[in-house]
Amino acid sequence: MAEVRLKRAARSRRGQRRPPTWEVSDSEAEGEGSAEAGARARGVAGERRAAAWRPEQALQRLVVRVDPAVLEDTGADVLMEALGALGCECRIEPQRRARSLRWSGVRHDPGSVAPEVWATEEQELLLLLLLEPEEFLQGTAQLTQTEGPPCPVPWISPESPAHPHLAVIGLDAHLWSCQPSAQGMQQLQNSEVVQAKEVVSWPEVEEALVLLQLHADLDVLLVASWQELTQHVCAYTKALAQLPSKQCWDSQAFSFCTAGRWAAGQQVARDGSGLRGVWWRQIRQFNRVSPAVADAIVTAFPSPRLLQQALMACSTEQERLGLLADLPVEASKGRQSRRVGPDLSRRICLFLTTTSPDLLLDLGS
Repeated sequence: MAEVRLKRAARSRRGQRRPPTWEVSDSEAEGEGSAEAGARARGVAGERRAAAWRPEQALQRLVVRVDPAVLEDTGADVLMEALGALGCECRIEPQRRARSLRWSGVRHDPGSVAPEVWATEEQELLLLLLLEPEEFLQGTAQLTQTEGPPCPVPWISPESPAHPHLAVIGLDAHLWSCQPSAQGMQQLQNSEVVQAKEVVSWPEVEEALVLLQLHADLDVLLVASWQELTQHVCAYTKALAQLPSKQCWDSQAFSFCTAGRWAAGQQVARDGSGLRGVWWRQIRQFNRVSPAVADAIVTAFPSPRLLQQALMACSTEQERLGLLADLPVEASKGRQSRRVGPDLSRRICLFLTTTSPDLLLDLGS
């Protein structure tokens, strides 16, 4: 009896099945959510990267810092108006060197721009130092009149972090104004003030420019007016703003190049298969050539080398020009048979035999 009761209890337990339940794994939910979040993040990053490379956004990532001493000149208004019209940020801030302009990147949120742009924003891009003609001539005299090795550049401090460029406004006019007249030469010779004043000539200025370029790797911009200086400053600003995007595009491969595949046209294998298709396409590039005419020429001469050999074997120029003229062309239904013709024969012959790059093949074009 006890065994029967145990069997009945086991049967009753088997009959009471547990209701099905659905459990959602935390790892699966997190995996799906992380994948969607990653896709959205990549999409947002791609949009931000594309926006960062747009030409209209390039100047907004650049700031031009102008020393207040530059504004003391009346012609500086032309420069400030031009910088404001470019759309870049222009700040009036005291600089380490008076009368200087400094270009640097605008600090953005690292997630709002591309990493390549963010890497170049913290560094100083360019420093332009404006010199008066008298100051430049004094330094020129030190460079050209010093014997032995070249002396250090007088306008640049060795601890300067940026590689500066120099700009001098009105140097030519200043040199002409310093030249003494012929009538006052005798009076000037007896003048102690003029004798104490050092006059630098254009040959000495050119010598100083060469020394600055070779020994100090320093560029000097000589302009006649503030308008000319403004043009150069605006050109510098545009070039610096587009520098990150140009570096990015130069580092990428061409978008129309395919890796491991032929981009377009007919591919020729090492064993020569595919050459017939390339030759047929080459003939089709001539004006007024139908597929049937190309088939006739390729059938008679399967490669351009064979046709070139046949042309070289002709004894006369007339025979060479008319070699393909009598080749029969397969006509379609309802049409009469025809030939390649002397015009196309002449053009193909000249194409394969001429050495003149300026020769006109198609006289009917």
